Amino acid sequence: MARPLRIEYEGAVYHVTSRGNERKSIFRDDEDREIFLNTLEKVNRRCNWLCHAYCLMDNHYHLIIETPDGNLSKGMRQLNGVYTQMFNMRHKRAGHIFQGRYKAILIQKESHLLEVCRYVVLNPVRSKTVEKPEEWEWSSYRATVGSGKTHPSLTRDWVLRQFSNKRKQAEEKYKKFVYAGMNGERIWKEVKGQSILGEEDFTENLVKYVKGYTDIKEIPKKQRYVSRPKLENLFEQDIKKNKKRLKKKSAEAVEKYGYSQKEIADYLGVHYSTVSRLINK
Repeated sequence: MARPLRIEYEGAVYHVTSRGNERKSIFRDDEDREIFLNTLEKVNRRCNWLCHAYCLMDNHYHLIIETPDGNLSKGMRQLNGVYTQMFNMRHKRAGHIFQGRYKAILIQKESHLLEVCRYVVLNPVRSKTVEKPEEWEWSSYRATVGSGKTHPSLTRDWVLRQFSNKRKQAEEKYKKFVYAGMNGERIWKEVKGQSILGEEDFTENLVKYVKGYTDIKEIPKKQRYVSRPKLENLFEQDIKKNKKRLKKKSAEAVEKYGYSQKEIADYLGVHYSTVSRLINK
């Protein structure tokens, strides 16, 4: 079967996995895992990545990576390449440690990302390595629920904001959400074109690209934010009279739903600079 093409664009989110060559371990001990996370942290800074979740097993890893600059391939070459060098140096060996190239599934952020984040941290439970997610030290679960140190490679903000704006409340709701998925998930049966997970409108044109129809020159914005609410649903009537609410909703429209400041200004009937000042206050 032909390998699916990589789809890269600004703001894309992926579930990334990479396995050991011949199913051999890529992490022989905890120091190897710490080296990997430190390498990931450096790649995050260099490539402007966001890591929303991770899980390091013995012979493979899972990452949830958001790429604001649309540069997954570049970062993955650095991540797997640098880690291979350090692994070989530490264990006095040579050659590849990963089995072929990594696997990346493009995820529709608004509809499927939370579910995939849950899938990642439950990996040790599904493999029967542990009974509870908090028993596995090398996933992002402990940090996200606030019961462990957050490694600098991880960002918790987006995941927790989906549950509450209050940190402790969000952590508790996230914990319940993860435990609710312990009885089994079948999210991957929805994957289209070997590498796309999202709602029908999100996947339809992207599947054509994956299958080799390269006449699609770019990933339209409407596909990235296919499930976002319309501006009239975000901004209630007479919101311009409430500056605090207007600021909050404007920032949400830009940061969460990908609207431009000009689109917001046009909808509200104000000058572009007004929205810019409002958000940057």
